[in-house]
Amino acid sequence: MSDRPLKLLLIDQDPIFRLGLRVALEAIPDLQVTAVVETYTAALQILAEIAQQDPNQVNLVVLELGNGRFTTSQQLGLQFCQQLRALYPNLPILLLSSVQQQGLLSAAKSIGVNGYCPKGTPISELVVTMQQLADGASHWFQETEVIITPNSQLRTDAINPVSTHSLLPFFKLRNNLRLSGIDYINATLTAVTAQLQIPGILVLDRAILAGRRRELLAARWLLNRLLVSPQERQEEHISVADEFPLSFQKSSAIQQTQMPPPLLTTGALQSALFASCVTKLQFSLENVTDIPLEIDILREQKKRELLYLILQKLAEQLDELRASEIEINQLFELRVSLLKDLWQAVITDFFGKFSLIKLGKNNIEIVNLLLQSSEVVKTEILNKIPLAFELYSYLLFQAELYINNISYSAVSDEAKSQALMILENLLIQLANGIVQPLLNYLADVETIKKNFYASQFISTREIERFRNELSWKYRFNNYINEAKAVFESRYEIFVIAPRGIAKTSIYASRNQELEKLSNIPLLVTLIIEFSDAIAPRLKSLLSFLGSGIVFILTQVIGRGLGLIGRGILQGIGSVSLAEKNFRRNSDRTK
Repeated sequence: MSDRPLKLLLIDQDPIFRLGLRVALEAIPDLQVTAVVETYTAALQILAEIAQQDPNQVNLVVLELGNGRFTTSQQLGLQFCQQLRALYPNLPILLLSSVQQQGLLSAAKSIGVNGYCPKGTPISELVVTMQQLADGASHWFQETEVIITPNSQLRTDAINPVSTHSLLPFFKLRNNLRLSGIDYINATLTAVTAQLQIPGILVLDRAILAGRRRELLAARWLLNRLLVSPQERQEEHISVADEFPLSFQKSSAIQQTQMPPPLLTTGALQSALFASCVTKLQFSLENVTDIPLEIDILREQKKRELLYLILQKLAEQLDELRASEIEINQLFELRVSLLKDLWQAVITDFFGKFSLIKLGKNNIEIVNLLLQSSEVVKTEILNKIPLAFELYSYLLFQAELYINNISYSAVSDEAKSQALMILENLLIQLANGIVQPLLNYLADVETIKKNFYASQFISTREIERFRNELSWKYRFNNYINEAKAVFESRYEIFVIAPRGIAKTSIYASRNQELEKLSNIPLLVTLIIEFSDAIAPRLKSLLSFLGSGIVFILTQVIGRGLGLIGRGILQGIGSVSLAEKNFRRNSDRTK
């Protein structure tokens, strides 16, 4: 037995299966389930956090290929395995899946997955396989594989991971009924989950949908339990305590390997940051600031698609930079062209390299037309995206981030938080730069409006009003807002919050920019400085004048009015007393 305990990360979309497997595994001595997650994104986040703290917290990843039934989900699972192998080459991967196709299993093996067990494998056999993989071995079904059971009997399994009794007609019928029912439940479950993710859904509707989702999960679990073969049910009821001592023995040929090196790489750092950004892109993308953005004209789905595409192209660009073994001084020289190249790549893919649009009698290539604005976009938007070089350095070289007058270590949570804000702002500003030439050249083209615009920007009047607002924004920014931000040593950046696209500020030294200000921007800084200088004196003067006015109103005018009022009241009282005495004397005379 190995002296090193098993520490697992489990990834599976089925919550019932995750729970059951975790409970079963946690009953095994020297085995620890470090984390159980549903999505690949969450898994990357967990691994990145572990890499920053203690890389030995996980020595095996156990996962399912998506939901195990749909081709698209299976392919995403294979892509994740490939990404996992690239980021953590020394971390073993076990495929615990309902997948049975030899093509998929061969593909998983070829991209670096270390082993495979079908779902339904007894816990004893599963633990043996896990320990073998954690110690550096691999486990794939051969033509005949001999497995030692607790009763010391030999059992032979064919290359197909399903037991031999699956060849019986009745079992095939039962299994087909189970799989078709599960497919239907999964399809309905996907639809309900999608409805739950709609922003702004009513609380009552959300509660109803959540209840329906729980019912579907329970139904899927019951279906798996009721339509399971007697042999499988008997295997599931074998006591873990009885199985463990014998099944945990290993072949003497398996040698204990050294502890894996730390998990953290620049790729892992990037993966964790991008995973967090992808999660935030699921939020509402409504602009909740008072500043109009070019992407406001897009439908929400198109807006999200554009931001996803920028993130994807940025990842590809970073991979190319790593492959070229670029140095940080070379990166500084390329900082101006990096965003421009990224802008061109995204425009080409977002609108389609060979997309044509008819204007009058001419067919115009959209991409070529939009790329003509490269210098304008570069001057107005790309060159003004703050801290882009710092973000590239952080992702490529794990350089420290110097934000808000504080230096953050690359592996710290604070650095990740700051880098995420810079990344979100870069995505949003770059997206603005992609939409800007569209608004300049093709704003009121019906095909463009149909394919890209939100419903409130269909009319020509609304489009022109929107363009005018953007024009005024650039004027204010060029002459007033930018000069004010430079003078205040800060950057205004856009971030993705749960309620939508919001605005915040971060401190950064901008002394060099301040020295280059001239004309109206310089005048703006002088006015701000003058107002700062005179404001305390003016405040003191107003305070003094205010105190004098209060004294006059209360002590002089107020007291005078009080005396006059008191005299009037006393006079009224004297007149009333005289009248009473007169009436009393008159009555006596009578």
